[in-house]
Amino acid sequence: MMVFYSFRLKHVVLIDVFCIAAGFVLRIIAGTVAIPVVISPWLYLVTCFLSLFMGFGKRRHELVLLQGQAGSHRKILKEYSIPMLDQMITIVVSGTLMSYSLYTVQGQTGNHRLMITVPFVLYGVFRYLYLVYMRMDGGSPDEILLRDRHILAAVLLCVITVITVLYLLPQS
Repeated sequence: MMVFYSFRLKHVVLIDVFCIAAGFVLRIIAGTVAIPVVISPWLYLVTCFLSLFMGFGKRRHELVLLQGQAGSHRKILKEYSIPMLDQMITIVVSGTLMSYSLYTVQGQTGNHRLMITVPFVLYGVFRYLYLVYMRMDGGSPDEILLRDRHILAAVLLCVITVITVLYLLPQS
């Protein structure tokens, strides 16, 4: 897939971002093969939607940053518009939050008590949206996730809550 992406698919509108998202989903699948573990199907959706969110956010950032020269920087950017990307971001954010919420309660790996983590995820996603729309950030999602104290705090609190719910509290 990455070879096709490098030569052709990165020049096809929407497919370029979907290929990037598929790469993250494939990493999750590879992890489940490497260490035999049951993963909820909802986790695949969360990963897909979250990757699309960051990919569309990155495309939006490039359009805003480069304005009229975006197409000369990267040809595919001529095919995108900020309003179109804003609509797609809205859709994939909704999908991310719904699939994460369902991930916490559905399937073999679900645990109703994990719903308590939804506000942390919601805050992290909203913070990222704030950075994309108000701070005109989003060009490098990995850097944002590693440097923004608010997102880091949300992730840390979410991890602490998951560990507490799954391993420290008595199971009912």
